[in-house]
Amino acid sequence: MAKKVVIDPGHGGEDPGASANGIVEKDYTLKISQYMADRLSELGIENALTRDSDVTLDSTTRPKTAQSLFGTGSDVILVSNHINAGGGDGAEVIYALRNSDTLSSKIASEFIKSGQNVRKYYQRRLPSNSSKDYYYMLRETPNNESIIVEYGFLDSTGDDVNQIKNNWQELAEAVVRALASYIGVPYVAPGGTTGNYYTVKAGDTLYGIASKYGISVDELKAQNNLTSNTLTIGEVLIIPEIEVPETPDENVYIVKSGDTLYSIANKYGMTVNELKSLNNLTSDALSIGQELVVSEGNAATLEAYTVKAGDTLYSIANKYGLTVSELKLLNNLSSDTLSIGQVLNVSNSSTTPSNPSNTYTVKSGDSLYSIARKYGITVDALKSANGKTSNLLSIGEVLVIPTTTGARTYTVKSGDSLWKIATTYGVSVNALKQANGLSSDLLSIGQILVIP
Repeated sequence: MAKKVVIDPGHGGEDPGASANGIVEKDYTLKISQYMADRLSELGIENALTRDSDVTLDSTTRPKTAQSLFGTGSDVILVSNHINAGGGDGAEVIYALRNSDTLSSKIASEFIKSGQNVRKYYQRRLPSNSSKDYYYMLRETPNNESIIVEYGFLDSTGDDVNQIKNNWQELAEAVVRALASYIGVPYVAPGGTTGNYYTVKAGDTLYGIASKYGISVDELKAQNNLTSNTLTIGEVLIIPEIEVPETPDENVYIVKSGDTLYSIANKYGMTVNELKSLNNLTSDALSIGQELVVSEGNAATLEAYTVKAGDTLYSIANKYGLTVSELKLLNNLSSDTLSIGQVLNVSNSSTTPSNPSNTYTVKSGDSLYSIARKYGITVDALKSANGKTSNLLSIGEVLVIPTTTGARTYTVKSGDSLWKIATTYGVSVNALKQANGLSSDLLSIGQILVIP
């Protein structure tokens, strides 16, 4: 039986809910709910609203109205939309004691992909009777799968006020994606196209999806805040935006869908080996948007190194003043494995930031994470300096790099740990993680950390 969705815009009429910073809860919950209803209808998911105007629904009428729309069965999902208050920051999802956390977990994941942090998803019990839900909309809608979604704090000192005012549609869309995935309906982005989204199918892997879109696995994971390689069928992934520009000059070729080394070499009257040598390629793999030098004139500035026995990426990078990540990026390497005789591009002119005006022009393969690391700043600082609310980048986009005058940085070496670095600089591990936007304790050699 197909699931149906009841959307409940919290408060209304004589009950305005919470108010602060120009945000009135009842107004935003109605906007969010109406948007959600329209989007679910576009996806073919049957839905209804408990209110579609500024009317009052008391604690007795509201749950009865909700269950009058599609009944009291377990095939009905109730989403009660709210804006939080109390000075916190981040979204919350509360699910009924009778239900699992599967849907709430999906919503939390989609919020994170949309740039909103999540405080928690949880259950809360009534103090006077621990067998019952604390919130009446969960307690008084028996059998339905009922959740309360708090989109953020309207009195937050963090970024919630901006998220609610300017990104409420993105947050509502996050819940729509989660519902589509949970119900098992193919997700289509607003406007009728799949856009920058991909719905995971049986047999998919992060590597396969990344290859399909000409991006790296790390970029795909960073864009979707994934900490493991595990995928779930029906999960919706955001695909980093790639715009393939016109060829910038006659000496450079931008790889397009369907291109092969043979077809490109043939186009420019070269052999495949010449093309590979010119670009220090060690395999025949290409990615959409990749820039290839097709003239000796452009290749003359590249500095090459031939791998010898005993070499490692770290030793070579250190020798030429590069980080391991920069060396891998220069040579399109996806692993740390080297082979004797392999030719590497070690010119650091293209990776060392030349930034007299504190700006950076986005190139193919860039991500907010890689650019932030290049300049020793956090992703949040980079987004804030450029007024960005999502992680999407466009090739040719010019980013302002916030100044880090007086800021301390540290380049991670073999054997380092967050605890060791934090102790050396007299800061806490949590402060170090927060300053660098880290969600785990994992470090990579060559990684640049900002010392708070």
